[in-house]
Amino acid sequence: MTDTHLFDLLERLSSLTRIWFRQHPLLADLQPIQLSALMYLARCNRYSNTPLAVTDYLGLTKGTVSQSLKALEAKGLLVKTQDAHDRRSVHLQLTDSARALLDALLPPSFLADGLARMGEQGEQLQGLLGELLTQVQRSSDVPGFGLCATCRFHRTVDGQPFCGLTQEPLDAGDAALICREHQPPKAA
Repeated sequence: MTDTHLFDLLERLSSLTRIWFRQHPLLADLQPIQLSALMYLARCNRYSNTPLAVTDYLGLTKGTVSQSLKALEAKGLLVKTQDAHDRRSVHLQLTDSARALLDALLPPSFLADGLARMGEQGEQLQGLLGELLTQVQRSSDVPGFGLCATCRFHRTVDGQPFCGLTQEPLDAGDAALICREHQPPKAA
């Protein structure tokens, strides 16, 4: 039998997170998929805040995501705006209410407390899990959705962040956001 210890640990942490969110009083009116969409939209850049990107990131059907986004819009947690350059495209922006909700929830207290108790090992764990994710993405046909600053296209031009893929300057905070076009640096 194959060793499933790492999978079991990750699955248990995921289960605890789902339980924590399900029991949280601020989330009584939100479905788990709606919360996942909000969390993604809070962390993605301007190239990645579209319904299609949410669909790809969550790995769900277009219909499921579309209904969830409509519900979030009806609850006043997100606003849809047309793309200034491509009128067919829509961008999704979180409202102040959605940002306040996420600020109150993230990171989950049980996880933050456990990580803090680990001290330096907690920092090492985060680095190792990030490296595991990179290795899985490199060897699988899955969208990258990584942090802009870790992308092979991320550059600094005249002291400012710059995307080598789109050939556009980036806002200062973009380097810390998720991009659907992310590609890890080439392996050495």
